[in-house]
Order: sequence, then C-alpha cells, then structure tokens
Amino acid sequence: MRHPPPLRALLGGVVLTLVSAVSATAGTGPGTAVPPGCSVAYSTVNHWDGGFQASVVITNDGAPTSGWSLRFDFTGGQHLTQGWSATWSQSGSKVTATNESWNGSLGTGASVALGFTASWSGGNPAPTGFTLNGSSCYAGSGSSPSPTGTPTPTGSPTTPTPTPTAGAPELGVSGNRLTDPSGATRRLLGVNRSGGEFMCVQGHGIFDGPVDDAAVQAIADWRANTVRITLNEECWLGLNNIRPEYRGTPYIDAVKALVTRVLAHGMTPVVELHWTYGQYTGNSAGCSDVHASCQKPMPDARYAPAFWTSVANTFKGDRRVVFDLFNEPYPDRATATGEQAWACWRDGGTCPGIGYEVAGMQRLVDAVRATGSRNVALVPGIAYANDLSGWLAHAPSDPTGELAAAWHVYNFNSCAGEACWTSTLAPVGARVPLVAGEIGENTCGHAFVDRVMKWSDDRGLSYLGWTWNTWDCSSGPALISGYDGTPTAFGLGLRDHLRALDGH
Repeated sequence: MRHPPPLRALLGGVVLTLVSAVSATAGTGPGTAVPPGCSVAYSTVNHWDGGFQASVVITNDGAPTSGWSLRFDFTGGQHLTQGWSATWSQSGSKVTATNESWNGSLGTGASVALGFTASWSGGNPAPTGFTLNGSSCYAGSGSSPSPTGTPTPTGSPTTPTPTPTAGAPELGVSGNRLTDPSGATRRLLGVNRSGGEFMCVQGHGIFDGPVDDAAVQAIADWRANTVRITLNEECWLGLNNIRPEYRGTPYIDAVKALVTRVLAHGMTPVVELHWTYGQYTGNSAGCSDVHASCQKPMPDARYAPAFWTSVANTFKGDRRVVFDLFNEPYPDRATATGEQAWACWRDGGTCPGIGYEVAGMQRLVDAVRATGSRNVALVPGIAYANDLSGWLAHAPSDPTGELAAAWHVYNFNSCAGEACWTSTLAPVGARVPLVAGEIGENTCGHAFVDRVMKWSDDRGLSYLGWTWNTWDCSSGPALISGYDGTPTAFGLGLRDHLRALDGH
C-alpha cells in the first residue's frame, strides 16, 4: 500500500495429550491476594524425535490475584528451549513461568494459557511438583500415562481429529492449507502494523505510534490472530544514511521486541520487506531516491538478499514467525509485456525498464532457505500484488515446500471484483495457501472489504486489514482513530467481522 505523506505437522496426525488436574491450598505471593486453590491442565500437544510442545492452562479457583508464578519439575532430563505467554526459566530440573505484565491478573474462575517447547531424550514423563505462588498443587486422578520412546495416541486407536493449538502455533504448508503442529488448518486473520518501513528512513523513530503491551493487546482485543510488521532493509542492515539510533542493532532489537509481544498475545507475526534500495524513475515511480524511502517495483540485488539472510537467521528458530518476501512488486509497470514482468519477478537480474539489478523471488527464497529456515514464506504477485495470473506458472522453487501466495486488494485495484478473484485467484488458492496480506478501501466505509472477507471466508482463505495506524482513513486507509483500538468507520467492518467469526 502506498502511504499518506508524512507447520507442517512434525508427527503426522498424532496428538498425544497428558492431562493432570491439580488443586492448591493457600500460598503466598508478594503483593497479591493469594488464591486458596487452582487447577492446572498440562498437555503435550506435539511430540517428535528429541523434542515436544506442551500447553499449560492455569485456572484460578480462589480469590483474585494480581500476579502469579508457576513452578514444576522435569523428571526425565528435559530442557526448556522456548516459551510464550510467560517469562520462562529453568534451573536444573526446576522450571518457572512468571506472568507477563498483561496477564498477571487472574479473577476467580479465570484461566491463562501458556506454552513451551523442550528437548527430551529416552523418555518424556509429565512434569511433577506443580506449585502456584509457592503453594503445592496436588495431582488429581485420571492422568494419562507418561510417554516413553515413540509416542502413541491415547484413547481411540484411530487417528484423533486435529484441533488447533492455543495461541500462535508453529506453521507449515500442507497442500493449499496453512497448518499447525496437530495438522489443523490455520487462517491468518488480522491487521497490518505500518511504520517500521518509513519512520527510520525519515529520521523520526522506528515505529509510528506505540507498540507496547497495551497497544498490542488492543489488536488482540479485535480477535485478530495475526499482525504483519512492515520493515525497511536499510534500517535493518544499518546503512549509514539512517540515523544511528534508528539503524542496525537498535532497529533489529525493536523489531524483535515487537515480534515477541505479538507472540505473547497469542498472535502470529508476519515480518515483511516493504521499502528497498534502488533508483527507479519510470512509470508509477513512488520517488526518485536511490535509498529505501518508497515502494520500488522490485527488490534490489545489492541489499535485499542480505536482508533476508539476516532476518531468516534471526527468526529461523521459531516457526511461529512468517516471512513476507516483498510488499508490492510492480515490474509490469516498467516492462513491455506480461511475460517480461513475470520473468523479472521470478528471476531478477537486468529487467527491462528498471535501472538497478533486481533480486527475483527465487533469489529471496534461496537466501532464506540457505540459512536452514523452514519458516512459511509468502510470495506476492505483480501489479502491486493484485495480479496472481502468472503465479503458478512462474512460482519459485522451494526445497522445503513451505511457500504460500500473497495478494493485495483494494477497491481501486484492477482485480477488485468477485469475477476476477474467482478466475485468477481461486486457481492459485486451490494449489497453495493464499493470503491477502492487505485488504482495504479509500471510502472510509467497509462495503468493499465486507465483500472481500465473505469471498475469502467461503474459501477458507486468510486476510489482513490495512492498517493499524491512526491516519485519515480516506488517504490511508486506516483501521483506527486511537491506539486503544477505537475503530474508524472503515475499521469497524473488520473488527466486527473478526469478533463474529466462530473460532479462527
């Protein structure tokens, strides 16, 4: 979008669940009203050779508390590798999860869901010795036996029906679906968070508006499950035309912190390359600047592969993070024919009408995969990502099979109606996952995006509204008038639609 001025299942189909019901007597917690009881449900939701993913749900059965600390013991030599929705640590066999600032308050009967991944060797017995705020939790009856060696399904001998994992799951591609570790289909439904592409290069900061816990919680309150984070390659790589406080390590650390907050609030972060280097002054040029200060027709070969090498190395250990390779390619505005445009899109190099060496989509995919990353990668079409007519015929090769197609649609695009979507987009969505990385309209209303969402819902597709910024919705367009989540007339349509969906 132009701006206003300044997982594939790791163990096919097998879900192993261990549940222990526990209750606690009164304990102590600094500065809190200590609950006289709690219950903890522990589940191993995915299991593979040498590792597993677990869910922990704490329910407060006592008085309200304003802070909590959960502790338990690993008994099989397991080692915590990462966790979410809490601050996690491990000392020896003892694991501690302490509330985040946004989920510390637990009223009577309220629950909070946590999760973690860990390594194991030989056997993977369930943890023991659960305590909450220092008070012992006692295991109830009916716990399933602990797994040893290769896990087997509990209950019926038939393969269980896949169910989505809580929070933001690891994602993979299965046919034309995005799936979580259990094999359940996941749709990316949410918003864009613009600012990281332009604030730094303009010398104003890193993000446009707040990105703290309260601001991210406001997005989650819309029942969004995904946030697309727009980035600038020069700021990430630390080029010297950017002010020192907004480039390199400070910029990367700020992006990593936002990704962590998005995950902590149970949403999928999509990190996306938006503005890039390279001078283009041809048809539909956004600027004449060689630097990454506007949308260019294609990513540049000088810096874009290095950007994706660095980003992939940063996030390759967490497949909950999705990569969006380039915002809105438009080589079709520079080339004479559609075939030239699609060849430039895939292969890059010297492209007609573009005065810098281009990095095609294949080169960006190669840069990501060379790091060992298996993160899902979105590959947009041409014509500002609105045209996917040549996507299947020119799709880049991916040794991991973890590619999805991305498209953008606004009421002022060429392909802005159901007939075009059905003829050019539906065939792509039948082969690979299809994600509308940006949907919007410049009317300050939502009649158009209502149509986009219905068409997408009918086909189980994903979509993200542009944008979670407090701009004038007629020039943005913008979803909100305040970072507390107050919607514009345009944003009201997306907010109410997400809240009305029955589980996504």
